[in-house]
Amino acid sequence: MQLRELVIVKHDGRRTPFEREKLVRSIRIALRKRPVSEEQIEQIVTGIVRQLEASGETEVTTAQVGELAMDALKEVDSVGYVRFASVYRDFREARDFSEILNLMETHPQHGTEKS
Repeated sequence: MQLRELVIVKHDGRRTPFEREKLVRSIRIALRKRPVSEEQIEQIVTGIVRQLEASGETEVTTAQVGELAMDALKEVDSVGYVRFASVYRDFREARDFSEILNLMETHPQHGTEKS
């Protein structure tokens, strides 16, 4: 399957072509001022794109893309992960941050352990 055929299904049901650059921008924003190189950002995005391609699906939801991005960020940088999650999951209260931080403490992965 060619990536250009991939369609993103939005929360409201609209369908739009997948735009790699949008994903790059989102990841870059989450990792702004973090010790993560542009090369690492490209690797993250390439990994997500490969997973989408490997699924064999022609349509994927924004939720699927968001979860893949969160999984990748969790492995690389905990602050970037929380930043992305706060936007993706539409955090509105301090409790929302507390819940994700508690989850990170009980299920640490590379890049998310306390120093």
